[in-house]
Amino acid sequence: MNPLVSVIVPCYNMSAFLEETLHSIVASDYRPLEVLVIDDGSTDDSAAKAEEFAKKHPEIRVIRQTNSGVSAARNNGLQQAKGKYILPVDADDRISATFISHAVEAMVKDPSLKVVYCRAEFFGEREGEWLLPLYSPDLLARKNMIPATALFRRDDALAFGGYCTEEIFREDWDFWLSILEKGGEVLQLNEVGFFYRIRQGSRRVISSAQKRQMIDLINRRHSEFLYRKLGGPLHYHRTWSRFLNLFRKEKLIGPISPIGPISPISILHTGRNTLYEQNGLVVKRFAKPGLIKALIYGWFVKSKARRSYEYALRLLQAGIATPEPVGYKEVRICGLLRESYYVCRKSTCPYTFNDLINSSPKVGEGDRIAVEGSEALHSIALFIARLHEAGVLHRDLSAGNILFDNKGHVEVIDLNRIAWRKYINWRTGCKNFERLNINREALTTMATAYAEARGFDAQQCVDYILSHRWRKHVRQGITNLS
Repeated sequence: MNPLVSVIVPCYNMSAFLEETLHSIVASDYRPLEVLVIDDGSTDDSAAKAEEFAKKHPEIRVIRQTNSGVSAARNNGLQQAKGKYILPVDADDRISATFISHAVEAMVKDPSLKVVYCRAEFFGEREGEWLLPLYSPDLLARKNMIPATALFRRDDALAFGGYCTEEIFREDWDFWLSILEKGGEVLQLNEVGFFYRIRQGSRRVISSAQKRQMIDLINRRHSEFLYRKLGGPLHYHRTWSRFLNLFRKEKLIGPISPIGPISPISILHTGRNTLYEQNGLVVKRFAKPGLIKALIYGWFVKSKARRSYEYALRLLQAGIATPEPVGYKEVRICGLLRESYYVCRKSTCPYTFNDLINSSPKVGEGDRIAVEGSEALHSIALFIARLHEAGVLHRDLSAGNILFDNKGHVEVIDLNRIAWRKYINWRTGCKNFERLNINREALTTMATAYAEARGFDAQQCVDYILSHRWRKHVRQGITNLS
């Protein structure tokens, strides 16, 4: 008896094309077959049309979900499918009547096969054969040649969690890498069995920013495979990746690499720098420097990642709390610094100074953080006093870089701009409060505690701290001193 094949059709607002797609699937000469139409929160009548079509074809099942994207829709289908083999088909494409039977026949004959695809043609606003290169692992490291509509085993996909649901372009490329990076054969059938519709809105062209995002994600999720095939990561100019990697040197300090297959990953912050979490570790990827800074960091000045790591060790030796450093990584091409990463353990502190500023703490039962007269303010002021007594001047002492808990424990992060001084006088110490944009009463509480801890004149410190506000806050009119 033939094994069951599950055809997964993700659908979002494809009412105009869905019936044509379903007709091509049920016309297949292969049985047994189940067809799962995953309606991804369509706002047109796609789901209704699918359900009407299913009344005539009992092998069709319609599953509705809130709009979550094509990867989530395919994963939903994977979870609910009953077949040994899976064939994804987008809701505006078509397949030939013989594609499934020939693909299954090949899979059954050769257990080493992990993926079977076929030749393809465009239709719609463009016609002609889609010239897909023959599969090779080396080529897959640089580009995808396997269309989304290809046959694979359900168990192989479930083994790594299915399709990546991060915001990604060319999610099928990532998927095939996940299936094939540890080995397995691929076959392209010598027949046109897949028809790819070209229409306005087809996702065949991506922007420069989307391409960079895609390459970053591929590098992060498949670095081991890429290093084997390309001698390093995938570059923006993908064809040149192996050549460019000849001039690429990495320096890794610490037992855990900041770059590698990461699953799961939690993005904590994106902006100039990127912060993400992996298995209890926090990784900070610093922004790629411009040419001049790349030269300076490459040859003359320690990278931000290296400074962060070394300064963290130095702080801990001085008894100053900061998340435990794990390591750092630097990447240089022709001596120019192109990438740098800092890795530390995740802090146990649940709050940042921003929780005090916003007066909207993440509170639990009996765990309220008050702003005026707060023990947290007093603890943070004493912590800053200890910093300064140790000769540590944190030149980016902003609200997001101070962590604390409700037991008086305080930590400091974002360490690459620390300066080390033999002595920090009252003026320099009080000016270091300028980025802590909290109200007058709270600043007075902190200034008084700080002055008393260091043996300075309390009123003098209060007046100085209140009068020195960070220029950016003054310019934006958000000094919170009213």
